[in-house]
Amino acid sequence: MNYNSTNRLAYDPLALKSVLSSGLMSFPLTDFDEQGEFDPAGYRARLEWLMPYSATVLFAAGGTGEGFSLTLAEHAQVIRAAVETCGSHTPIIAGAGYSTRLAVEMARNAQAAGAAGILLLPHYLTEANQQGLAAHIETVCRSVDIGVIVYNRNVCRLSADTLERLVDRNPNLIGFKDGIGEIEAVTEIRSRLGDRLSYLGGLPTAEVYAEAYNAAGFPVYSSAVFNFIPKTAMAFYGAVRSGDRNTTERLLKEFFLPYIAIRNRAGGYAVSIVKAGARLVGRPAGPVRPPLTDCSKQDHKDLQVLIERLGPQ
Repeated sequence: MNYNSTNRLAYDPLALKSVLSSGLMSFPLTDFDEQGEFDPAGYRARLEWLMPYSATVLFAAGGTGEGFSLTLAEHAQVIRAAVETCGSHTPIIAGAGYSTRLAVEMARNAQAAGAAGILLLPHYLTEANQQGLAAHIETVCRSVDIGVIVYNRNVCRLSADTLERLVDRNPNLIGFKDGIGEIEAVTEIRSRLGDRLSYLGGLPTAEVYAEAYNAAGFPVYSSAVFNFIPKTAMAFYGAVRSGDRNTTERLLKEFFLPYIAIRNRAGGYAVSIVKAGARLVGRPAGPVRPPLTDCSKQDHKDLQVLIERLGPQ
């Protein structure tokens, strides 16, 4: 790790891998104005508010950040704004996805903007076999010098054999983030690859699965609720790592399980409810973009009750 010419933290892949091995991570929301256009000033202010809570890394233009709704130009703007705002304090990992060629372009743009690494999101729409997945991931890895984390989710389901071949051929493939939740499969991957990778939990509302993942050798996860209840998010992570079951059980009962019940009321609410939470704590990030829809008034009321129960953040 060192500082580059613009005084931003620069990480080689191994240094980033070490950072990814501990601490709470988060996906900042992407701010839009009421017309749905990217709001860079609002986004920078959001990052400045979150910085003192000391997330280990921030994933810019990821799932909670509606990376799937951004144009290539907007994606570059979001990454640049995140690096310029937080890059001297917190590593910024940029989401990249869609087709292989688009993912390569996004990854290269992110590296040029000063991102510390890439989170390679699942490719777009079509199914693929293990050979095709490996070719996609390897092409992106070889297009940049910075570290790459692959997101095992949806149409990108990697076997232990495929992942083992990929890490042998691509030194900058440093992380495996799981969003599927098949404990047998991730346990085999963790056992087979050992310390070659960093392992991250990545299911929606990851706190609910955090203790099981921690036991399976996935000590870290990314928190979406960090966007609006950062104090509680950090407290929950600390309780998981220290084995404080009283705290985790209390917060699961009082907040996370009823929160999930609201989230499950409509498709796409995994993002919408986070923007609702930010709105309720006085940190609005604007509306979600179609095809997502914002939470209803009743959803907001029910969520407000849960947030108020937690106390000041």
